[in-house]
Amino acid sequence: MPAKNRPAPGLPTRKQILDFIQNSPVPAGKREISREFGLKGNEKIQLKALLKDMAEEGLIDGKRTAFHKMGGLPKVTVLRVIDIDEGEAIAVPDTWQPDDATPPPRIRLVEKGRGSALRKGDRVLSRTEETGTGWRAYPMKKLELRADQILGVVEVDGSGKPWLAPVDKRIRNSSPISDIGEAKVGELVLGVPIGRSARPSIKVTEVLGEPLAPKAFSLIAIHKHGIPNHFGEELLAEAEAVARMPLSPDHREDLRHLPIVAIDPSDARDHDDAIWAQPDGAGGFDALVAIADVSFYVRPGSEIDREARRRGNSVYFPDRVVPMLPEVLSADVCSLRSGEDRAAMACHLKIDAQGKVVDWRFTRALVRIHEVVAYEEAQARIDEGRAEEHLQSLWAAWRLLAKARDARDPLELELPERRVKLDDEGRITEIAIRERLDAHRVVEDFMIAANVAAAKALEAKVAPVVYRIHETPSREKLMALKDYLATFGKKLAMGQVITPGLFNRMLKDIADETEKALIMEAVLRSQTQAYYGPSNAGHFGLALASYAHFTSPIRRYADLLVHRALVDGYGLEQPKPKGSIPAHSGLSERDREDLGRISDAISQAERRAMEAERETIDRYVAAWLASRVGEVFETRITGVQKFGFFATIIGLGGDGLVPVSTLGDERFAYDDKAQMLIGEQTGTTYAIGQILKLRLAEANPLTGALKYELEEGAGRIEPRGAPQPLKKRGKHLVGHRGRPKNIRHQGRGRR
Repeated sequence: MPAKNRPAPGLPTRKQILDFIQNSPVPAGKREISREFGLKGNEKIQLKALLKDMAEEGLIDGKRTAFHKMGGLPKVTVLRVIDIDEGEAIAVPDTWQPDDATPPPRIRLVEKGRGSALRKGDRVLSRTEETGTGWRAYPMKKLELRADQILGVVEVDGSGKPWLAPVDKRIRNSSPISDIGEAKVGELVLGVPIGRSARPSIKVTEVLGEPLAPKAFSLIAIHKHGIPNHFGEELLAEAEAVARMPLSPDHREDLRHLPIVAIDPSDARDHDDAIWAQPDGAGGFDALVAIADVSFYVRPGSEIDREARRRGNSVYFPDRVVPMLPEVLSADVCSLRSGEDRAAMACHLKIDAQGKVVDWRFTRALVRIHEVVAYEEAQARIDEGRAEEHLQSLWAAWRLLAKARDARDPLELELPERRVKLDDEGRITEIAIRERLDAHRVVEDFMIAANVAAAKALEAKVAPVVYRIHETPSREKLMALKDYLATFGKKLAMGQVITPGLFNRMLKDIADETEKALIMEAVLRSQTQAYYGPSNAGHFGLALASYAHFTSPIRRYADLLVHRALVDGYGLEQPKPKGSIPAHSGLSERDREDLGRISDAISQAERRAMEAERETIDRYVAAWLASRVGEVFETRITGVQKFGFFATIIGLGGDGLVPVSTLGDERFAYDDKAQMLIGEQTGTTYAIGQILKLRLAEANPLTGALKYELEEGAGRIEPRGAPQPLKKRGKHLVGHRGRPKNIRHQGRGRR
């Protein structure tokens, strides 16, 4: 306190002590309290007794070095981020010692700008304050991570000393373990560093089990990325209650007579969408896209909704799904099952003879799906001439939509998806590129049409929209692409309007498949990342002015927000349900006033899911290839750096590094603009898209890391890190379920 405000000498009151502890800019112990109130001699003894009494009364904690209000916080303290909620970091005191009566407070960290720059596990020196709605804090300094989420496998060296081999391939070296706890050699564990040296030892804090056991690879990703994967008992009870809400045709459009079909992967766990079409007699079609009415069951203010917001989306791993919603909703009452009455949000489309969607309307409906059919089966019926009338109508309507799509000329970059196939025991039998069928395109083009209709319908009502945005490539990326194309003698005029069709024509004119692969990779790298936001910037890849995600509310929170906006905009509210279930199924006032915050949060959650899914597939590919080290594969170069190049096995995937040090005695120069390594003596080049045979030198299932070497260069690569990674120990791995992912057709995908 300033001197003029300092209290008169004498023992302070309880309130004065609490006020000082709360507002002190430094940790307040007995010494600081004595100095603040000018206590001397016997007064210090009296203070000690008073502080003891206050601790026993539950007013302050019982520490001697620094006190704080019981249930309160020091003015400045270290916080640890435990969650990211709608782009806002949630933290708890880093040194809190909770007891049954006093759990640590949850504190919202107020950061500058939109969205959180902090991540789960970060430690931050912060200034705290208590408000009428709880605690909040303002970060002052981000502290060095204690890395209390180090994942690794316990190994031993020749002397029997335990080490932690990290599963993150970005961490090159193992760390010594000083406290192994109950962990055994070969087990997957969580550990924290001890000490402040450059290479601290590790204390094992949790044993996760056999690293090559079923679900281990997805467990690694869940822990590494902090993906919520547990529903509490109260939430599950709430989900059971809302699942019992009755559906009445009196308040919904009854569409149970229509032969609506859900076309999905053969191993799909949930069914968001189903489609129907019939000729309109004028060369066009009347069509319907029926989407699970999740907004009827998941309402703002409910515990289910809060958890869904936190998750942002479902995450699809090779061996499991971490769903956005509890299974009773995601796989049961919301899922459009065959032969059962289901609540749906119906998008009615009018498709003219040129394939343009000229009209649309949205209703809440009651549907009974005619059948759920796999992509492969639907395609086989069409190809073999045994398709029923409802499938034939769908394909005929799609051909019109495809005609309009071709006129729109969206970006045509086919991105193959790896698929892990399993036997009945859950063991990997094959990893291959998923085949693209017309059946996939049929569904995707219907989904795109419905997504566009949802965005335009909300715009017509001047209602809030969560857009799916894919911006035009930045000038910096286009300049890099221009420089790269110049190495092929091709020009990219910067003064022209950049459109997807420009890239399509460029690729179409290239006859040489190797050169086409090179330029396709370069075009792909020039693209921006898609995201969610309330301000429309169009969708460049799909060549659409307005686009929103409407078709997957079971697994994407963005779609649920669009549904809620449609409920408000088109007056689709249902009668109030009985019990404590919230009445309103439209947008909350909080979201209506600021869609930006939740849009940022779900964009971050999507990126987290994409990274976790990709890393996990990489681990499965490495596990599949671990028994084939030494074999030669036909590969294609996917990236070039001055330290080497990356290549992937054609028809399988699996990016691996070829270090420049293994390319022989010749020195190689790196051409940044051409993305190429060039031999200074022979002129040998290695460039993106180039196809060559490489020998697999390393495959580490725990990190997903692969290394290749030239076919004639066997033995050059020495495995790095001590001790060496474990080998597979008789346990089997399990496989993958996924949807088609493609930059061209993105009605169901993330694009």
